[in-house]
Amino acid sequence: MAPDELIGYDELDDTVVHLKLAVPASELHGSLCGFLSGGARVGKQSLIEALHMDTEVTPAGRDQALLERLVSQSEAELADPELGFEPLLPADDRPLPERAEALVDWCRGFLGGFGLAGAETHGKLSEEAQEILRDLGTIAASSFDFGDEGEDEDALIEVHEFVRMGAMLLFAECAKRPASQNDTLH
Repeated sequence: MAPDELIGYDELDDTVVHLKLAVPASELHGSLCGFLSGGARVGKQSLIEALHMDTEVTPAGRDQALLERLVSQSEAELADPELGFEPLLPADDRPLPERAEALVDWCRGFLGGFGLAGAETHGKLSEEAQEILRDLGTIAASSFDFGDEGEDEDALIEVHEFVRMGAMLLFAECAKRPASQNDTLH
């Protein structure tokens, strides 16, 4: 894969499995996006260190390169003035329950990453941003009952769009602030 080619869900999932991370790929991406949206930066530490994740395998070589590209890709997409950000989730041809669960995982990760970025950020959020965080919390705590496939698909599309736009709004609001001490190793 070329260094400038976008990382897809399946590629990230392969890396997550190889590193034996305790979270699915969607949650890892959500954690990274929440961390960045909360105003933090990965800096010189590895993504795994920045997000305080446990792994049985230390990222190296291709895995480390992919994680570094994921950080750059996510930062660029969240800041994209053309609103091109997309949460990394299973493809649309995957079963609806799998995609819905991945979106829940992504939101759970986002909230955790946002929290890691620093509690001082939360008190300075606009009312709209606070409401987005509350709604993401509701989504993260959701379980789905499926009925009419067409209606369920439409509902998932609406929730996905809310999550996508909410993440970009939080990033735009919090990334303007000076970064705290998150670039230092602990």
